[in-house]
Amino acid sequence: MGEPEIPTRFAPAMGKAKEKKTEVVICFAGDSGDGIQLTGGQFTETSSFHGNDFATFPNFPAEIRAPRGTLAGVSGFQLKFGSVEVFTPGDRYDVLVAMNAASLKAHLPYLKTGGIIIANTDGFDKKNLKLAEYIDEQNPIEDGSLEDYQVHPIDVTKMTRTALKESGLGIKEIDRCKNMFVLGYLYWMYNRPLARTEEFIQRKFKGHQELVDANMKALKTGFNFADTAEAFTSRFEVEPAPLEKGTYRNIIGNQGLAIGLIAAAEKSGLDLFYGSYPITPASDILHFLSRYKNFGIKTFQAEDEIAAITSAIGASFGGALGVTASSGPGIALKTEALGLAIMLELPLVICNVQRGGPSTGLPTKTEQSDLFQAIYGRNGEAELPVLAAYSPTSAFGAAFEACRIALEHMTPVILLSDGYIANGSEPWRFPRSKDLKEIKTKKVSKPENGSPYFPYERDENLVRPWALPGTKGLEHRIGGLEKTMPEGNVSYDPDNHEEMVRIRAEKIQKISESIEDQIIDNGEETGDCLVIGWGSTYGAIENAVKELIKEGHRVSHIQIRYLNPFPKNLEEIISRFDKILIPELNSGQLCQIIRSRFLVDAKSISKIKGMPFHVEELKAQIKKHIS
Repeated sequence: MGEPEIPTRFAPAMGKAKEKKTEVVICFAGDSGDGIQLTGGQFTETSSFHGNDFATFPNFPAEIRAPRGTLAGVSGFQLKFGSVEVFTPGDRYDVLVAMNAASLKAHLPYLKTGGIIIANTDGFDKKNLKLAEYIDEQNPIEDGSLEDYQVHPIDVTKMTRTALKESGLGIKEIDRCKNMFVLGYLYWMYNRPLARTEEFIQRKFKGHQELVDANMKALKTGFNFADTAEAFTSRFEVEPAPLEKGTYRNIIGNQGLAIGLIAAAEKSGLDLFYGSYPITPASDILHFLSRYKNFGIKTFQAEDEIAAITSAIGASFGGALGVTASSGPGIALKTEALGLAIMLELPLVICNVQRGGPSTGLPTKTEQSDLFQAIYGRNGEAELPVLAAYSPTSAFGAAFEACRIALEHMTPVILLSDGYIANGSEPWRFPRSKDLKEIKTKKVSKPENGSPYFPYERDENLVRPWALPGTKGLEHRIGGLEKTMPEGNVSYDPDNHEEMVRIRAEKIQKISESIEDQIIDNGEETGDCLVIGWGSTYGAIENAVKELIKEGHRVSHIQIRYLNPFPKNLEEIISRFDKILIPELNSGQLCQIIRSRFLVDAKSISKIKGMPFHVEELKAQIKKHIS
């Protein structure tokens, strides 16, 4: 399989000029049933094999089948790809593919002046215009309101139906091939081969040759139509990016997190047990891990969030690497059992893929509003380590590190991700097993020198041993009541309780000795302003600071991966800057923690709209503070 055969009568059009671009932002938009996410994913996959750097932002409605044609039902997939380093999916689009009126209305404000609109005219009839709330059903394609853009109206529905009229498929099945027509059209525009998508079609519809043939034909029809259309006088060429040499794959954030868990289980020599209850946007972790039973991974879909975390605690008690995951509302339900894991001092990893809240809130939108919940959200004095992934590719390392800390320090660990990281994708240069850190567990298999086993006897890092239940000579009591040290007997003594609370907290703070020092991600070691980020704000901050440095501002950027305990050199770095700014997708939670911990006058840049920061809005906010 390869490039489609181009009929001889189309040959003259192949001489159209190619215009070089360093980076391009495309947004595919339409109804949930238009295959928008699949289309964007395929274009991304093809661009990754071409060697481009890229970042994606899938943005879809909460409803499984949102009302067709309405603004609430618009599904979007934003992709930025380039021959340069790419940090974000982009602020504004170069190309907007609008499959109906609602998708145009929802995304037009983000299209660059002079940008290209590819509009499916069938989605702009009176019914669709009314559903999209256009006044008097006035058609924007025809009323002159889009004169600042390059508009390419195409009746995608009609052309797909015409191409497939002999396919033997029904209208519904034919209409599902519209996205392949559009994909072929875009492949021609950006000089991309069809081979990868052809292979995908063969795999996806294996055993249904009529569907293979229909989707192949729709793809090639879109490609050929773009080649012969008079509206286009040029094609665009985006060359491969100068990425570091190595083997790459396209990685989605939730996949990276899951692979990190698998790698940690392999490195530690433990079975991985994943107990979970489905919740957006964390559900894909369960789906992905369930495919890897060959690595000894056990996945369990529990009846609720409480059963999910307690099953993982039970697995850890039995000597496995116990992991659970959820989003904000589910984490709230897990809180009581999380306190139990802290009292037991067992290794456990809790992944929180954050979303807009509170309650059900904005289940498919992104937010960073669970930081307080992660650090403070338990009854009693119950400190634990908190880490944060900052991009889809970093999710692997963050998950691996969360497991290492949990196992080596015998503690539950919270790993924070969010919807933007979980669903986004990037090219990932994945490591070899030999390049990963060793993970040493605290397991004991027999009493030392015949002496009695004490479950709360501690080493120099205040870490207790890990004995498997049922091992002769290692019998011990365990549970949620306060214990004595080192015997592990139940105790209500006030002095003992205070000592144990302080020891558990000190154990967590000692973890800072085993983690990397904080680095300056961009900028000088000292300056006028330090921009501190955590989580998914990384790309937007990095781009904004790079541009501000080019403009002559003395600005630097750090992205904190370890949120509790902080890296031991963080305070010293902060002290070298005059102003501290902290952008967050919440009302300023890390800012409040930094202010109280280090007594500095940090300022918050806050956004709570279910959408990530744009580079330009961050630049404007930073300039406002430093001027």
